[in-house]
Amino acid sequence: MLFSHPEFDHHEHLSFFCDAETGLKAIVAIHNTSRGPALGGCRMFPYASDEEALRDVLRLSRGMTYKSALANLDLGGGKSVIIGDPRKHKTQALLEAMGKHLESLGGHYIAAEDSGTSVPDLKVMGRHTRHVAGVAYRTGFDGTPSNGDPSPVTAYGTFVGLRAAVKHRLGSDDLTGLKVAIQGIGNVGFRLAQHLKDAGAELWVNDIHTDNMQRAVDQLGAHAASAEDILTLPVDVIAPCAMGAVLNDRSIPAIRAGIVAGAANNLLDRPEHDAALKQRGILYAPDFAINAGGIIDVFYERTGASPDKVRAHVETIGDTLTEIFNRSDRTGLPTGAIANELAEERFTKHAAGAGLAPQRLSRTG
Repeated sequence: MLFSHPEFDHHEHLSFFCDAETGLKAIVAIHNTSRGPALGGCRMFPYASDEEALRDVLRLSRGMTYKSALANLDLGGGKSVIIGDPRKHKTQALLEAMGKHLESLGGHYIAAEDSGTSVPDLKVMGRHTRHVAGVAYRTGFDGTPSNGDPSPVTAYGTFVGLRAAVKHRLGSDDLTGLKVAIQGIGNVGFRLAQHLKDAGAELWVNDIHTDNMQRAVDQLGAHAASAEDILTLPVDVIAPCAMGAVLNDRSIPAIRAGIVAGAANNLLDRPEHDAALKQRGILYAPDFAINAGGIIDVFYERTGASPDKVRAHVETIGDTLTEIFNRSDRTGLPTGAIANELAEERFTKHAAGAGLAPQRLSRTG
């Protein structure tokens, strides 16, 4: 039963959509809209099973609620997944069918780019719905032209957060000579690698697509690493930037880095892995705090803001993480639990200011 699913967390809405003509199989999950409409990426991935896709969309949508609250945005949490290999099964007809389904939800969920989808894909969906985001041409947070792709901002925010974690753990935010292993070197991971390279870090990379990995080797002087080794290398920081649930019973005991700070969503396989990292003395930058740059950028696309305002808001990710780390040190609680508490405080404060009944959300993993 769906309502007894271990990842079901009082989600407001869940829809399953199948279009035989295009081969589209998709799930949309809306977790909470108390702060505003649910906004979250549309992911396309060749899930091994329908259960795996359902688990992912439930976890991701819940995480978006916390991410928006922690970033002080008037947005709710939602996510969608398309089951299929984006390199083999993605067609314009399939994307148009997805757009029609999004339109049927009446704006309660707004889709943005995610793993396996792109700005052009969202524009195809947008032929049949107004409820897509991250597709407008404008001046980006760094002053360069932007087509709406939130990846550059996600990567920059992750870099800001990683630097804050390094300062907290090592006492300096000078990244010269810092050793960083990046799992997943796609749109976000590669840009994160560029920031780190420019700051003087030494890089190790892995990706399921060998061309992505080779690009990092050729252009950034990164060292290629195997999928089996990337999270267990003797480095200062590991930065998971691919799929979630990679911090688990098997990987955590083998981690040799002192810091985990990556852009992937739902890094913890289970909530108790938050405490497991702390017990091992590993500083964990909670994913929904560090990777909020993209949702911040998409929010300001919808409301309108100067590039300087977007950049300033993204740079508060470092301040938020520093607050999380310091509170964790004072209380002895793991950083993920602290991030949940802080998000709930901001959620409750917003609800009180809007005259809504305070609501406590279930904790994320």
